[in-house]
Amino acid sequence: MARKIEIRTTGTPDILSVVETEVGLPGAGQVRLVQTAIGINYVDVMVRKGLYPMRLPATPGFEAAGVVDAVGPRVTGFAPGDRVAYFFVEGAYATASLVPAEALVRLPDDISDEIAAIFLAKGLTAWMGLYALHPLKAGEVALVLGASGSVGSILSRWARSLGATVIGVAGSAGKLASVRAGADHAFVADDPTLSDKVRAIVPAGVDVVYDFVGLATFPLAVACVRDGGVIATIGAASGQAPPAADQLRSRAVQLRGGGTPQYVRGETVAVATAQLWGAIRDGLFSDLQVARYTFDRIAAAHEDMEARRLTGLPVAIV
Repeated sequence: MARKIEIRTTGTPDILSVVETEVGLPGAGQVRLVQTAIGINYVDVMVRKGLYPMRLPATPGFEAAGVVDAVGPRVTGFAPGDRVAYFFVEGAYATASLVPAEALVRLPDDISDEIAAIFLAKGLTAWMGLYALHPLKAGEVALVLGASGSVGSILSRWARSLGATVIGVAGSAGKLASVRAGADHAFVADDPTLSDKVRAIVPAGVDVVYDFVGLATFPLAVACVRDGGVIATIGAASGQAPPAADQLRSRAVQLRGGGTPQYVRGETVAVATAQLWGAIRDGLFSDLQVARYTFDRIAAAHEDMEARRLTGLPVAIV
């Protein structure tokens, strides 16, 4: 028997219940995956709270890595024993699951299951920001709002490796040191003079704002971006930013957004994952800590995430 985490209603982390389940044989186009590591993301919290709709009862989670146990009819390119991972497929909080073969990413020998589960969704979201929403160029200045978060910390380090100047904004003073490690300049979000400090660094304004926070930081994004620049909205931890179309249009500021699956799909998956694995091999993220949880303690990971006391990039080890 396998185990999965199920929610029958929305609410606090204590609604995450571990139950036994029979996975069964894979159907057409599916594989049965024995999962060894599960990525934990803020969208999982949104599912649990009812902010990201899923039909109940539901199994949260959107990414995991493991070993193919069986393949269904019409599956080509994968066989039992293959190490694979997936991102943005519902139902990842399980020890085994049926996954569409088309969603699988084959793992290189030097990329562990744990590394894949930690970085695949978060890293590809950072890739979307750096290569799709605004292809970042050497010499540009990027403001990262939410740089202390999982994706923000990855994007900041990756952006610096591309030759950009990175201004990182931490959610609290306690996370300033970790932001400073991945940015050229680091500030705290509640600093009332923050926009003035950004403009002191780059008087015309930054070329691009990568905003992972949303409602709470959007006025800061507008104040700091240069005329003709880009605000890339990637997350909305504090709620969706209000529309400011007229204000942005008068300054020729482009507002871009979207979900990772919208940009990382088809042939782009191979390109994006290859660049992500390359960044990992180059050690761009080697200073980032990992917060490991056992499968039975995923609820604790949710508590830590909501309380902003995560000590690293979260992952559940099965």
